[in-house]
Amino acid sequence: MKSQDTFKFAETHEWASLEEDGLIWVGISNHAQEALGDVMFFQAPKIGQQVKQGEAIAVIESVKAASDIHAPIGGEVVALNEEVDAAPELVNENPYAIWLFKIKPSSEASLNSDLANLIALDAYNAGPGA
Repeated sequence: MKSQDTFKFAETHEWASLEEDGLIWVGISNHAQEALGDVMFFQAPKIGQQVKQGEAIAVIESVKAASDIHAPIGGEVVALNEEVDAAPELVNENPYAIWLFKIKPSSEASLNSDLANLIALDAYNAGPGA
């Protein structure tokens, strides 16, 4: 797992991590999992689904509420975390170690533009994740 210091965050509480293979791994922030409480269900996006930055593409449910998961970047959903499908409560254990799905960016230019719209950990913790 990469350090959360390298993650970029959306104001809707998703994190994005650019991995060495060029894919973006997506998860939810610690703030989000704490607000949700005990996660009970994750409705993942579909593999092959084309997504736009900010689009609601998945749902995570807890004993308290259901919440949309938004795409932090645009592209194509190329992988789902089967461990989360089988045991969604893993998100509560360490939300920065558990990715939900992976997105292949549409292009390098769109990736750079989308990443520029996200915020670093310090700014996230000072604002939406506070």
